[in-house]
Amino acid sequence: MKNIMEQKSGRLIYPILLFFSLTLVFNLNGQTPAGTKPAIHKFQIPADYLKEAANIPAYWISAYDEVNAFLLKTVKKGKVEVIGTSAGGRPIRAVFYGKARQGKGTTTFSGSLGYGDMRAYRGPDHDKTVYMGMASVHGGEFEGIVGMVNLISVIETGKDLRGKEWPEITAVVAKVDRLILIPIVNPDGRVRIPLRMETFRDTDFTVAEFLNTGGNAEGKITGWPQIKEFIPMDFSKPGFPGGYPNDAGVNVQHDDFFGNRQPETQALLDLTGREKPDVIINLHTGAVYMRMDRPICEPALHPAFDTLFRYVHSELGRKGLQYSKDPQIAGDPALASTGVFNLDGALNFHCGALSVVVESPSHSFDGVNEDGKPAGQSPDMLIDAQLICHQQAMKFLAETGGRSKWLPGRKK
Repeated sequence: MKNIMEQKSGRLIYPILLFFSLTLVFNLNGQTPAGTKPAIHKFQIPADYLKEAANIPAYWISAYDEVNAFLLKTVKKGKVEVIGTSAGGRPIRAVFYGKARQGKGTTTFSGSLGYGDMRAYRGPDHDKTVYMGMASVHGGEFEGIVGMVNLISVIETGKDLRGKEWPEITAVVAKVDRLILIPIVNPDGRVRIPLRMETFRDTDFTVAEFLNTGGNAEGKITGWPQIKEFIPMDFSKPGFPGGYPNDAGVNVQHDDFFGNRQPETQALLDLTGREKPDVIINLHTGAVYMRMDRPICEPALHPAFDTLFRYVHSELGRKGLQYSKDPQIAGDPALASTGVFNLDGALNFHCGALSVVVESPSHSFDGVNEDGKPAGQSPDMLIDAQLICHQQAMKFLAETGGRSKWLPGRKK
């Protein structure tokens, strides 16, 4: 979780602990050597934290197995493929719509920048528009998963899982050449948290932060950004590692991108190198209202980011899902905070995509707005915000034409 949640981190000690056992393979290379026996780790979680929400809505599909069952049952227009395997040996599935790029470029992405023409990298159908969405890089952040499942429902049936029609999404999907949707990038971290939906706890975020960032054997929260101090994490220590890392103890958002990469990261690099997406929306949880961060990326992409920010945040403002309902105020890209170098920067420098983190509010507690009052973001509102984000990001891509139009190449 993020700094808006820090004020209560680590304040409370929880004396009553429930020992929750998971079978994990712990290997720093993210691989499972032949003949290796799984290591048994006793993760300690306060008993109260494992309470499921009462009356979980039918539209709230977030657990690894139920997402896979949903894809198997629902996806007919698209194609479900396994794009890789996690450090813990779990398949990572993506849904594909439309035709992939045909033909290959003549140089690397870096070479195309030096040459001054992205077409040399992207190939003969350089102007094809490719949209990619991914969720649950951190396993304790459920909102992006649920939003992606509902997006797939809209694409397949015209309606989300609440029965609500989204004609604008249906229309814009038809205008984008290729869609790639990954509901759970980090299945190891997601499976580590045995809840479909957390209990709502008003403005107290301690449970959500413990489950995501982990805590020690006494129940003290690790917190954000402290969770990033040790990568990989040592699973042999008592306590709970949270949903951030994979089963090798690595937070993929901050992997060793130029060295000993994790299998989840390699799967994303292989996928994006092959598909060459224009836009990647990387969905997380950790904001009072939905928030898009400015990535560390090529400076030439900053104007495209500003436009994308306006598309998404202005519409969120109109729908009452931002600090301000005024679309000009809500959509001002000057409000975007700049992130650090992470997975999104690595993906940009790998394949040229404008890859951005979008932080959602949490379903399990209510953030406090600038007036010191609860923001009032219900699960229904969170799904609306997720779908609006995808809708507007795809609309931005369809109407601006992607990288081939954002940065015209040299004249022949």
